[in-house]
Amino acid sequence: MADPSSYRPKPGEIPDSPGVYRFRDEHRRVIYVGKAKSLRQRLANYFQDLAGLHPRTRTMVTTAASVEWTVVSTEVEALQLEYSWIKEYDPRFNVKYRDDKSYPYLAVTMNEEFPRVQVMRGHKKKGVRYFGPYAHAWAIRDTVDLLLRVFPVRTCSAGVFKNASRTGRPCLLGYIGKCSAPCVGRISPDDHWELADEFCDFMTGRTGTYLRRLEQQMMEAAEEMEYERAARLRDDIEALKKAMEKNAVVLADATDADLIAIAEDELEAAVQIFHVRGGRVRGQRGWVTDKVEEITTGALVEHALQQLYGEETGDAVPKEVLVPALPDPVEPVQEWLTGRRGSNVSLRVPQRGDKRALMETVERNAQQALVLHKTKRASDLTTRSRALEEIAEALDLDSAPLRIECYDISHLQGDDVVASMVVFEDGLQRKSEYRRFQIKGFEGQDDVRSMHEVITRRFRRYLAEKERTGEWTDGEPGAGEASANGSAATPSDESASVTGAPFTDALKDDDGRPKRFAYPPQLVVVDGGQPQVAAAKRALDELGIDDIAVCGLAKRLEEVWLPDDDDPVVLPRTSEGLYLLQRVRDEAHRFAITYQRTKRTKRLRSSPLDDVPGLGETRKQALIKHFGSVRKLRSATIDQICEVPGIGRKTAETIVAALAQAAPPAPAVNMATGEIMDEEEPDTTAGSPGEPVTAGPPEERRGQET
Repeated sequence: MADPSSYRPKPGEIPDSPGVYRFRDEHRRVIYVGKAKSLRQRLANYFQDLAGLHPRTRTMVTTAASVEWTVVSTEVEALQLEYSWIKEYDPRFNVKYRDDKSYPYLAVTMNEEFPRVQVMRGHKKKGVRYFGPYAHAWAIRDTVDLLLRVFPVRTCSAGVFKNASRTGRPCLLGYIGKCSAPCVGRISPDDHWELADEFCDFMTGRTGTYLRRLEQQMMEAAEEMEYERAARLRDDIEALKKAMEKNAVVLADATDADLIAIAEDELEAAVQIFHVRGGRVRGQRGWVTDKVEEITTGALVEHALQQLYGEETGDAVPKEVLVPALPDPVEPVQEWLTGRRGSNVSLRVPQRGDKRALMETVERNAQQALVLHKTKRASDLTTRSRALEEIAEALDLDSAPLRIECYDISHLQGDDVVASMVVFEDGLQRKSEYRRFQIKGFEGQDDVRSMHEVITRRFRRYLAEKERTGEWTDGEPGAGEASANGSAATPSDESASVTGAPFTDALKDDDGRPKRFAYPPQLVVVDGGQPQVAAAKRALDELGIDDIAVCGLAKRLEEVWLPDDDDPVVLPRTSEGLYLLQRVRDEAHRFAITYQRTKRTKRLRSSPLDDVPGLGETRKQALIKHFGSVRKLRSATIDQICEVPGIGRKTAETIVAALAQAAPPAPAVNMATGEIMDEEEPDTTAGSPGEPVTAGPPEERRGQET
């Protein structure tokens, strides 16, 4: 590991101008390439105190042994040179998207005497028109098969073409009218080239011209009573329309644009691109990359633009590129794209309308791609085993943690404080073991105190289960500690009779269902840093449990904290163990925030009618519809309530009693004007759909919770 101060340039050596820099390791291999508006300011950031650097940046500068730079005139030149060097050196610490060689394109070889339509992969060739990329090659072949009726361009290979020229007999497509048969001289080279050019025009979205021309020819043939020719033209029109229907119109005005969306977490990012030509989605592609450097969404967008358009020119670069975030600064990137296209290119973030709606679709595709990538990675048995081994080694555990429980706290400014417990066994989710908690010991916002309460409640239940089944023996951790009801946890005669029963039987209730807290984890993970870890460890110590490991995962830097350690454990970025801990933590966060939102929504929509036994949703709605509001219902008599269909006298008496006991709701307030709403306004606290919710008294959440 090198000391950055050993190769730090002397003060004044670094120019204060735009340029591109390269970090090299001790073997002279380029490990990182970057660009800067000011080389002096950018490189100075790398040679500050290591403790202030991002962990990934810290790893890079300690791996490097030297740094060099090249001065350029403008930021656009810096962008171009950075792209060239990344392609040339393939640095290990730069963000690199998976190459798109596996994506098939519809290609037209306009550089040949007789252009050919075919499926092509790999690097793009000069003089070849490309359309796509497509998700599957068969989608290209289906489209081509429909278009050959109208544009009978050559599709055969060079060998088939030469053989047909030698024998003077075209292939089958030439006989059925799906090839103009240039191999046997049925069409001149110039006419065939023009036919291929028209095919390309149609693929770029200029479809209206050809449809109108064919319709005019069909009408003329019908007027001249050439019905067979008119029928063929009719079929050609249907074939073109069918080919167009494969790509629905998503943007009006025949827009040409590329939409780029990014879904990311701390370690990986998924990029999805939709290519829209003529208002229709003509192609789609996607990448997943490791975030090997500290990088923003705007920087990810910039790298994606380099990957997309670094080798493109002309119409291959669209007039408009829509992105989720703009690079900083955006002007050099936009100028670079304009130079690649040869005309102005608009780079912007869509805010509203059809383009924003389509961008949301692309974003959903990116999210699904990232989830699918993580699922495939997690489903591999070898990878999961390696992840568990890495966690055991990093945390100094005696064995791999086959059962991991993770806890997270969620609230909204101190209200509706809840917690989640998720379980991973053998590296996979065990959703049937998930549990959720309401914080009952206090009110307000205190994540540390909440974590202590949750861990205490969960493991008191575990100790109570051990006591009931008689699994405790003298000297085991937890023996003699307080149980859930506060009594000493000593085996009773009844529980002692269970001792020695098979393990599977001991982990089931009397009705045969698995016990809710009978399985102890080998590792407890909390979402947070040192304070949360200390609270969890203190809770276990108070219960006398010392055989369960505890750690915390801090989200900001993905550092693993252990009890009583002042410094975190930093797992390598490529560590499968870190990836598994991150998945566990993210799942706990998702489960907690989902419960918290559900709880808050139910509280806001609560009503005094909820406390009336036997009063279902249908009759609640009938009451609100009849009286107009809960306020009017509160002032109604029993006889008036009985007038509502389905409401008997006994139920009406119960309703009146319940409303009399409940405190009247606070008046509704117009949040736009501050005006207190009229008492005659409809009260929808009963939950009627489609109307604004007025304020009402908060109510305890009912139902099963832990």
